[in-house]
Amino acid sequence: MFKLSITKKENNMKDFKLIISLGMMLLAASCGRSAALLNNPAPEPTTSFPPAVPAQPLLSEPLKDSLARITKKPFGIFVTPQNSPVQPERFYGYHTGTDFEALAEKNNAEVPVYAVCDGPLLLKRTATGYGGAAVQACELENTDVTVVYGHLKLSSISQKTGDRIAQGQKLGILGKGYSAETGGERKHLHLSIRKGKNIALLGYVQNKTELNDWLDPEAYLK
Repeated sequence: MFKLSITKKENNMKDFKLIISLGMMLLAASCGRSAALLNNPAPEPTTSFPPAVPAQPLLSEPLKDSLARITKKPFGIFVTPQNSPVQPERFYGYHTGTDFEALAEKNNAEVPVYAVCDGPLLLKRTATGYGGAAVQACELENTDVTVVYGHLKLSSISQKTGDRIAQGQKLGILGKGYSAETGGERKHLHLSIRKGKNIALLGYVQNKTELNDWLDPEAYLK
């Protein structure tokens, strides 16, 4: 009996030592994994976003390379016969629109004019100071506006009053410079945008506050 008890104790000691040894091995492995994680942390998750889409202009170009053609009379400029960038000058006041110049090499060539927005043609006729003029009704930022295209060759406008003109559709061509087609003015396009549905062919106003009834076309082409 005594020998049997000693044998059991020895076996128990062996089992205890084995358990201790296994525990130490597991502890060492766990510490090794922790150190590895500290030295080589897992990469942070990245969030990818789709590339930003640039905002599109609200208006189409009335002429090719329109912004580069605004070189003399932008919207709101105060013009007198003395200070005007165009000489000789016969007008006086604040410019209600934007002038897009014809390139020098195109003075004797046809220059197409395109509708800047979608809407019906309200008017086309000869008007003082413009020669050929066309007026289109449009909606801009959920607001009714009227768009004036001035200095056009009237006979080049094939649409009739009431016809709907699509944005970007050809409206006509610029009139011949210093002729009745342009009201005696140089070859260029006068484009103005007036708030509301009432037609106003004014190219200039005498009080700056009156400009509040018009919008700057250049701002909607960028």
